[in-house]
Amino acid sequence: MSFDREQVADIARGVERYTDNIIAFLRDLIAIPSTSTREGDCIRRIRDEMQKVGFDDVRIDAIGNVIGTIGTGRRRILYDSHIDTVGVGDRAAWKWDPLQGKLENGIVYGRGASDNKAAIACMVWGARAMRDLGLLPDDATLYVAGIVQEEDCDGWAVHEMITTQGVRPECVVLGECTNLQINRGHRGRCEIRVTTKGVSCHASAPERGVNAICKMMPIVAGIEELNGRLKDDPFLGRGTIAVTSIECKAGSLNVVPDECTIYVDRRMTVGETTESSIEEIRSLPGAEGAEVSLLTYDSPSYTGYRPKWEKYFPTWVLEEDHPLVQAGVRCGERLFGGRPRTSKWVFSTDGTATMGRLGIPTIGFGPGEERHSHSVDDQVSVEHLTKSAMFYALFPMVYCEETR
Repeated sequence: MSFDREQVADIARGVERYTDNIIAFLRDLIAIPSTSTREGDCIRRIRDEMQKVGFDDVRIDAIGNVIGTIGTGRRRILYDSHIDTVGVGDRAAWKWDPLQGKLENGIVYGRGASDNKAAIACMVWGARAMRDLGLLPDDATLYVAGIVQEEDCDGWAVHEMITTQGVRPECVVLGECTNLQINRGHRGRCEIRVTTKGVSCHASAPERGVNAICKMMPIVAGIEELNGRLKDDPFLGRGTIAVTSIECKAGSLNVVPDECTIYVDRRMTVGETTESSIEEIRSLPGAEGAEVSLLTYDSPSYTGYRPKWEKYFPTWVLEEDHPLVQAGVRCGERLFGGRPRTSKWVFSTDGTATMGRLGIPTIGFGPGEERHSHSVDDQVSVEHLTKSAMFYALFPMVYCEETR
């Protein structure tokens, strides 16, 4: 099916009819706190909106994800938008109430506006416009999923949904903010624990013991130096490593500690692995005898579903000429007149599971800019909301055309 200007105008009018609904829904979601493992109220609010919009089926799965379905065809497309957020942090640092969902001069502000509640609002109402306009091919099924616990452990909840809850898509569109471009990959990451052991003694005579913090200091310095010489990739960029937390065990403030632990965030580019990242730390000066291991994640969801997940999140890239990437580009071209840029995220997404672990072709298209995520300037423009809903309304038809 070819698209002329009038057909695109129909899609624009179909979505603009619901712009106020998208804004109101997003503001409601921002007003509901939903940090990882505490998303229940937000998930139920999304379920209610999906039912109101008229999805064929709406359910909350065992993990706590909400899944809305339209259509019954064999071509299964998944829209993934995680709905948990990081915390607010210091409220005094915000210019407005972070849970107000403030609307001013065409911008919606608040925690989760850019990461990632705007996407689910656009996906739900974009699906309504898709249905109104008859844009879903007869042989397609669209899943729209609000995913939990991405901020804590990106990929775990959608991986569990796909492998245990009967949602088996042939492709995935992530709603993470992309500034309306098509993203096709990002660096992987792993979370590493490094522990040094010492000998405790009274701090009045430190020479009697071995200070575990002092044993850790050359390792921290080595990690800082290592960060400048990691692998680089022309598309994804350079790998990085950073110490993000440090703690020690001591009987009191006048006892030399006998144990010190640091936590390391390691971002892996193409050609780097968890094994190579751990070995790099073990090879640092002063790391002889230190314990180096991957962290695991086992925090139960709000439904009580308990994971056991190594905190390894694979690097992934989908080739620029892949049919899914090209379908995203064609969709953007038809709707907005120019060829959208293809790029990548700096941060990590559920794509570590869908593409990285399961090999399901995955792209990203979403409202908002990555620079606003996790910041006290968290925001999204109404223009981005409208354009994203248009994209979500049209994409299943373009994808099915491009991949027949």
